[in-house]
Amino acid sequence: MLKKLGWSVFLVFLCSQNVVAQLPDFTEMVKVNGVAVVNISTTQKAPVEVAGAPKEQQPMPEGLPPEMEELFKRFFNNPDGGNGGGEGGSGDTQSLGSGFIISKDGYILTNHHVVKDADEIIVKFSDRRELIAKLIGSDTRTDVAVLKVEATDLPVVTIGDPAKLQVGEWVLAIGSPFGFEQSVTAGIVSAKGRSLPGGNYVPFIQTDVAINPGNSGGPLFNMDGKVVGINSQIYSRTGGFMGLSFSIPMDIVMNVVEQIKSSGKAAHGWLGVQIQDVTRELAESFNMKKPQGALVSKVIPGSPAEKADLQIGDIITEFNGQPIEKSGDLPPMVGMTPINDKATLKILRQGNEKTLNFSIGLLPEQIDKVADTKAEKARPTNRLGISVTDLTAEEREVLQVIKGGVLVQSVEKGIAKNAGIQPGDVILRIANNVIVGVADFEKTVKTLPVGKSVAVLIQRRGSPAFLALKIDK
Repeated sequence: MLKKLGWSVFLVFLCSQNVVAQLPDFTEMVKVNGVAVVNISTTQKAPVEVAGAPKEQQPMPEGLPPEMEELFKRFFNNPDGGNGGGEGGSGDTQSLGSGFIISKDGYILTNHHVVKDADEIIVKFSDRRELIAKLIGSDTRTDVAVLKVEATDLPVVTIGDPAKLQVGEWVLAIGSPFGFEQSVTAGIVSAKGRSLPGGNYVPFIQTDVAINPGNSGGPLFNMDGKVVGINSQIYSRTGGFMGLSFSIPMDIVMNVVEQIKSSGKAAHGWLGVQIQDVTRELAESFNMKKPQGALVSKVIPGSPAEKADLQIGDIITEFNGQPIEKSGDLPPMVGMTPINDKATLKILRQGNEKTLNFSIGLLPEQIDKVADTKAEKARPTNRLGISVTDLTAEEREVLQVIKGGVLVQSVEKGIAKNAGIQPGDVILRIANNVIVGVADFEKTVKTLPVGKSVAVLIQRRGSPAFLALKIDK
């Protein structure tokens, strides 16, 4: 018995030693690269306040423990402006972030949101020096900013290739979370090519590296000590780290950096479509073997897409020979392609493969318009359980519908409601049939097959989308 127990203990010891031996040692990497990581603080002049006017209070975050509530009130809602505001109660606002040096003569990278609207940018180095930085340029869409300080012979990082990163690989971050300079955290790559709301031109690297406010703009290192990303965002319900961190890949970053250094700004390629993922139900409606590609729900007039004869309902499966598995794959590919370059799309149109050629356009600045509409209640008279009406000229202008379509007035429980159709939606197509008006809608609905998903194109608040609808009986 003792012998058996002794062997068991010995085996556990060996296993534990093996595990310890496999854990990475980051000490040398931090010694070499930590000196090239900087702390960035910005100052923004506060607007002149009207005497006697009440000061706006910051809302208290949900879920704060009692001991933190007093700190929050002190630093964010201090009526005297001390500690939480600028020095000496000036009312200036300050923000903190991180950055890293990419050239010996003083070029530094950080996030656009770290230096946005700053009146003064101060860079603090690991040797405690502080220099005022000039903003060379920044790009909102990729959240990249390039700074420059007047200095020579600075320590620099080495840029790595994020394409070689593998899910499960160890990575390291250095930054200034909550102002704690030169803080080091480590974790693994959780996923690659993540699409986030508002980040259509960036295929983010997802990690479980602890990132908190103040880490923004700092470097993400691979195990070779090379920077593979800029730490940019976290997903959180509390405002703090919850295990989901997102970094901008360095190939995207350096593309933007070169453009900013040469022209002061970044230009992004443009196709001119609105797209969405192909769900399992939509794949069935388009007779696809599996859900894949980017489904075109809108083609913008005058865009490269329109000139290439791309149509609503087309499914883009390849861009320049690169497969499109999900809709989020396409925008970064197009956005990083040089303007006026020739490009090729492979599409699926009503079951047939086609190849389209076009020239990459320049992404215009667009203002999203949101239109609301009030729907009147009416008694549904069709299989879908919805009532519709033709659009008036005024409704077309408000809802941004140029021609065709019917306005959904009410939706009963059942087929249409389950598909996601809502009052105020404009139905433009059903099963590849263009809906011109109410009579056309009623005729099409009567011929819909039972037990098979069909695609319905709607427009909601100015944005088109495909929904999958199935009549069970």
